[in-house]
Amino acid sequence: MLQKVEKRRLTNRDRVIHPLFVRITHWINAFAAIAMLMSGLRIYNASPLYDFRFPPDVTLGGWLAGALAWHFAVMWLLVINGLAYLAYGVFSGHFVRKILNIGAMSAYRNIKLEMKHLLLHGTGEYNIVQRVLYVIVISDVILLFFSGLAIWKPVQFGGLAAFLGGYEQARHIHFFGMTILVAFLIIHVSVAFAVKGTIKSMFTGRLTKGQLQRLERR
Repeated sequence: MLQKVEKRRLTNRDRVIHPLFVRITHWINAFAAIAMLMSGLRIYNASPLYDFRFPPDVTLGGWLAGALAWHFAVMWLLVINGLAYLAYGVFSGHFVRKILNIGAMSAYRNIKLEMKHLLLHGTGEYNIVQRVLYVIVISDVILLFFSGLAIWKPVQFGGLAAFLGGYEQARHIHFFGMTILVAFLIIHVSVAFAVKGTIKSMFTGRLTKGQLQRLERR
């Protein structure tokens, strides 16, 4: 019996919970998302939708042309990297197995339990709440991309702009899509820092001692 327990512990300790490809694309996405957000704030300040502007210290680019250069550069980085992540996720089964495996009835029955276990993060397993959040943010990034195209080239992408309700409506959609992305980043980063070992595991790909203990107590 002791040999089985020790074998299980060794297997869990040596198991790669975050494959190298996932870790690399994760950090590229993180950089690109933050750079797009900060440069987007500077672009917004040049022509605000509402009666407020963002502090210059949280923007990127220095001036409108610089912000646009940053925004478009990291946009293509995010798109290419995101497509690579989705392709890997689909063909490896990672995406469907760990993110899209959402059962409506089980989510309804276990939503309170899942909320309690939200902080069981970083063990390579996603609960219902985490899966829903990832699906939302992936969908949001897609919406940001297409609404961004409609804003960038409203004539060339006239059909897309019309589908979104016109240029001004596309700007509003883009702004609220950005708001959803910010909310996700706040939740994601807060949970990651709240649970010891989560950040480290996204670099090493392996379980820490604390994560092993939490996993074995489940």
